[in-house]
Amino acid sequence: MRVPDEWSQLNHVNSETGAQLTPTNAALIERIVARDESALAALYDRYAVMLSSVLNRILRDTQAAEEILQDIFYQLWCTALQYDPARGSLPGWLLVIARNRAISRLRRRNPASGDEIFENTIVLPFNLESAMAQRQLMERVRGALGNLPAEQRAAVELAYFEGLTHSEIARRTGDPLGTVKTRLRSAVETLKRTLQP
Repeated sequence: MRVPDEWSQLNHVNSETGAQLTPTNAALIERIVARDESALAALYDRYAVMLSSVLNRILRDTQAAEEILQDIFYQLWCTALQYDPARGSLPGWLLVIARNRAISRLRRRNPASGDEIFENTIVLPFNLESAMAQRQLMERVRGALGNLPAEQRAAVELAYFEGLTHSEIARRTGDPLGTVKTRLRSAVETLKRTLQP
């Protein structure tokens, strides 16, 4: 889904300094609730690459990833009023939706893939409205993942980025299910402590 270029012209100019001002996520959500398509386009431009990356990593199917990406932004258009910033950041909310939809798509393809979904979710209170903030957070996450023991890092990557269940991870790695669950729980706790501001 590519939005028209005129929709991307959302930056406002500060009348005193002439500097470009970028609308906040909250302001864009308010405009979406008021049915401003250009606000939806701005959020698409802001988060589509990040969401596509997650979807493609889980699904390994570009067409399915693009369909889900369009569905996510259609859902945002239809349910923007339901978004509650007190419960988490907008990019976090969008990432959870993307991950859940990708896993659901995988489950439809292979229903016998297992019952449990990786329940441990890390919600960070970072403002990801700028590309710089996104890059800085990704560097912190990469660093935190790099500091995990190899077995924990591999389990997190399989669960979060490939969408595998605990049982699927155990089968792929040959480790007992309890060991996989312990590694994931320990890794998530370590990441939470490391990434909290």
